[in-house]
Amino acid sequence: MGHADTLLAMGGAFVAAAFLARLGGRIGLPTIPLFMLAGILLGPHTPGFVLVEDAHDFEMLSALGLVLLLFYLGLEFHLDDLKSGGKRLLTAGGVYLLLNVGAGLGFGFVLGWGVREALVLAGVLGISSSAIVTKILIDLGRIGRPETRLILGVIVVEDIFLALYLAALQPVISGAHGIADTALQAGKAFGFLLVLAAAARYGTRLVGRLIDTRDSELLVISFLGAAVLVAGVSEVLGVADAIGAFMVGLILAGTPSGPRIRELVHPLRDAFAAIFFFAFGLAIDPGDLASVAGPVAAAAALTVVMNVVAGLCVARVYRYGSEPAAEIATTLVARGEFALILAAMAAGAGLDARLAPFIAGYVLVLAVLGPVVAGRAHVLAGALRAGGRLLPGTTATAAVPGGGTAEDTEADRRPVPARASSSSGPSPSSAHAEAER
Repeated sequence: MGHADTLLAMGGAFVAAAFLARLGGRIGLPTIPLFMLAGILLGPHTPGFVLVEDAHDFEMLSALGLVLLLFYLGLEFHLDDLKSGGKRLLTAGGVYLLLNVGAGLGFGFVLGWGVREALVLAGVLGISSSAIVTKILIDLGRIGRPETRLILGVIVVEDIFLALYLAALQPVISGAHGIADTALQAGKAFGFLLVLAAAARYGTRLVGRLIDTRDSELLVISFLGAAVLVAGVSEVLGVADAIGAFMVGLILAGTPSGPRIRELVHPLRDAFAAIFFFAFGLAIDPGDLASVAGPVAAAAALTVVMNVVAGLCVARVYRYGSEPAAEIATTLVARGEFALILAAMAAGAGLDARLAPFIAGYVLVLAVLGPVVAGRAHVLAGALRAGGRLLPGTTATAAVPGGGTAEDTEADRRPVPARASSSSGPSPSSAHAEAER
């Protein structure tokens, strides 16, 4: 592709993303599936106007979008969010992960695409989209409710699991030969993560002094350089580049410059993340989507069922009433950016070619279905009230995670006005902070 063609393709991609973001806002759909759909429609595999002939032309922009996505997630990740909920959040997150990751692994083996493919599908089916879920909470006016603290806590636990899972999965799917080679690569990956984790725990004061500046331009150059450089080192060491970027974000989050960095990187994240989703769509052949329609429908149905079961189990343990229980059970259905990160890793490792269209179709279905299911929580609440025995009765002293009671829960039923959000939605930690207020 020539210089002019590259600029035209990049400009067209950004314009298409902007147009679809506006359209999504008007019709109430998340932008992630719309960006993917734009890539599919304007890519080389769809008849008609072709904006980009070769998906590899967007490879570097897509990689930068992935790095910025995980870097921002690291910036927004705070162990205080987990510590404040303690055992309750770990238990709730563990229940969700056990049921959804276990179901995903079993589903992968039933499909018979291979062991490595099943491990990828376990992560794809197991982890919610924090961007879409948080946007759902804001759009439905639920961000200030006590049960939302539990939902956001589950997202935090899932984020921790994702970081560890990617580190463990990378050597397995990259074609390591034998147990010894796999163990060596996994050891390198976790050793590198331990070094970065130690820096996040004990080195923030030094890093803060090194990066501190009043000049916003210099700060942007500094944190971008750090994120991209460590992502590259991660790739060299056999760790996913996204994990290196996540750990840099985690380190910088604890510095005095952390809030400024979050503010400065936000528009960059939104712009390049849109290109990441668009580029993923470019590689998808619509004809392949039809060939995996059955597995996609089965996986989507399985995800909805397992999330409802997990939500009701958690609600019963912590004695929520029918309405908050229904909201917990229906809010975490959406899948999005994390599934696509796993899809990108699988494509790079040369796994079964059916994985990419399957994950694309699965994300498209659940990114659209997620807000619909969450908006119909009252239907499940009515069924729970009619059932009677599924949940304990709502009493004045029923326990509520976060230190409140069922009485407090009902007092907080007044909805919070929805606010506009960015294309990727607000972060779990910022929404969690708002919920705490």
